[in-house]
Amino acid sequence: MSKDEQQIEAEIQAKGLNATRLNPQMIDDTVVSEQYHVFPSTTLTVCALTLRNGYIVTGESAAASPENFNQEIGRKIARENARNKIWALEGYLLRENLSRNINAVAQ
Repeated sequence: MSKDEQQIEAEIQAKGLNATRLNPQMIDDTVVSEQYHVFPSTTLTVCALTLRNGYIVTGESAAASPENFNQEIGRKIARENARNKIWALEGYLLRENLSRNINAVAQ
C-alpha cells in the first residue's frame, strides 16, 4: 500500500465512511503470483499478476530513453499499472454483488 493509499484510507476511516467498499488490502489479497518480462533490446517491461480466480491482469512500463531504463523501476511501474486495473475489476464485482443483494431484498 502506497503512502497516498494510506492517507486516503486514514481519511476514509476518520470520516466514518464504513459502507461496503474496497480497500487496498483487499486489492493486494487478490494477487496470488506475479511474473515479469522485459522484451529483449527494449525498455518495455510487462507485469502479469495472477489473481486468486486464475484471471491475469497485465501492466506495462517503458522508458522513452534507453539510457534511463532501470529494470527495478520498470518492474515497480508495470506492477502498479497492473494493480490499478484490479480496482476496476473488483469494483465492478462488488457493485454487481451489491446490486444482486438489493434486488433480492426488493423481491
